[in-house]
Amino acid sequence: MIRKKGLCRLGTLFLAIVFFLLGLAGCNTEKQREDIVILYTNDVHCAVDTDIGYAGLAAYKTWVEGKTSYVTLVDCGDALQGDAIGTVSQGEYIVDIMNRVEYDFAVLGNHEFDYGMEQLGALLEKSEAQYLGCNIRYTGEGNSVVSSLKPYEIVTYGDVEVAFVGVSTPESISKSTPAYFMDESGAFVYDFYGDSGEGLYTQVQKTVDECREEGADYVIALTHLGDDESSEPFRSTDLIAGTTGIDAVLDGHSHSVIPCDVVNNKEGEKVLLSSTGTGLANIGQLVITADGNLTAGLIGDFPEKDVQMDSFVKEIQSQYEAEMEQVVARTDVPLTTVSESGIRLIRSRETNLGDFCADAYRTISGADIAIVNGGGIRADIEAGDITYGDIIAVHPYGNTLCVVEANGQEILDALEMASRSTMLEISDGENAVGENGGFLQVSGLKYTIDTSIPSTVEVDDAGMYVSCGENRRVKDVQVLQEDGTYAPIDPAQTYTLASHNYLLKQGGDGLNMFMDNTLIINEGMLDYQVLITYIADDLCGTVGSDYVRPQGRITVK
Repeated sequence: MIRKKGLCRLGTLFLAIVFFLLGLAGCNTEKQREDIVILYTNDVHCAVDTDIGYAGLAAYKTWVEGKTSYVTLVDCGDALQGDAIGTVSQGEYIVDIMNRVEYDFAVLGNHEFDYGMEQLGALLEKSEAQYLGCNIRYTGEGNSVVSSLKPYEIVTYGDVEVAFVGVSTPESISKSTPAYFMDESGAFVYDFYGDSGEGLYTQVQKTVDECREEGADYVIALTHLGDDESSEPFRSTDLIAGTTGIDAVLDGHSHSVIPCDVVNNKEGEKVLLSSTGTGLANIGQLVITADGNLTAGLIGDFPEKDVQMDSFVKEIQSQYEAEMEQVVARTDVPLTTVSESGIRLIRSRETNLGDFCADAYRTISGADIAIVNGGGIRADIEAGDITYGDIIAVHPYGNTLCVVEANGQEILDALEMASRSTMLEISDGENAVGENGGFLQVSGLKYTIDTSIPSTVEVDDAGMYVSCGENRRVKDVQVLQEDGTYAPIDPAQTYTLASHNYLLKQGGDGLNMFMDNTLIINEGMLDYQVLITYIADDLCGTVGSDYVRPQGRITVK
């Protein structure tokens, strides 16, 4: 969900135009003190050269460094995954680029875990930025791959001490790969103090208090929490309202565009909240002025690019682009995740790309039914030639095809869990509403969501499905028959269900009802290869007019 909120400054009016910088030392007559500038990014998702890009970020950082000695660059999560450059390198290319830009601090977003704990450990070791995380806890035996994380770091700028505190979302378990947070016995050995909102707030408060006791003049929380309603009580706004002592929160996770908002903390004191959106469309900028004021805003453009950084990014891109540009198929129609007006639909409605992906899983596997989570369908495909890179952009996670035996009741529970956030409206006029990354695109199945019925789904502390009441909002669930007709699903009947390992084996998006089921296909071909094979073998190399529009499998009323 994308929200745009006004710019602000504590105690004074704050206006920003493009890359205009308020109160920097170049305009400061006091030589003994300089402004402290904290540049921040979030949810870049491998967008290395789009919008401002890392070359623009590097150039802007250099420009600011010419105005003040005190510049710190931080990232608030979900930088390492989201496009082919991340998938192909398992995040390493992105770490190389971030090292070159010279990030100082970063926090783990839920998608930093997508390559698995072993690879995450390698990425943390490779990173020259210090990763922070005060609420990531390991309860297993032996060493943890996140042992290099620090809860906070205090930086001295002249005679001013600024503490940076890292906070990762407790939703990471269900919004990455739950199995990665488990040991070999299937027990969870990582958590995020997510037993309740109070559990998170208490842990963060303890860390903030330590920072203050060590002499921090300011405390800046670098968070990957977001402000989506479905993330309550773990939103950044919830954290602010449940704590004291934080001066500003720089946030990620929900892709919200918040130049600056002011939120009251537990004692009614004002805290700045800001988030840049996604994909380096903006650079965030928090300034602690020489006279002690805090300002925050977003840089929406910068006309210069760092030549060396631009060359470095291009060099990395050249290492994989030849393969990415190989044409593997064609489509006569655009396959999309959004409405005609650009509102994201894939996480709350059926789309033609969702139908296509689900059909690929069902057809290639030969299963009765297929499901694909909307959050795992990450990019549109334009009409015309389809390249390897286009396919990887749709499915960038490198998941693998799986098929399980599942009874009808488990499928009904999955649909109910996945539809719990769906609303009758798709937007508030500007932004998508009612989204859930676990929303299920389907094949071999039809169903209706009655949004007039409140969801009765219950989840546990890790966001995993527990139960649902008798009054369900998912209605009229029907299964495709061999003769092309549909018949009501039988809760007691066993069906073969296709998807990928993230949903069926690892309980992704909290859909844990299939994790112990009998596997018919155990991690077969890669997810994007499923799509390529479906087009080549079953569609004769071309996605045709059958997919010109959604096929009426999901009704929302």
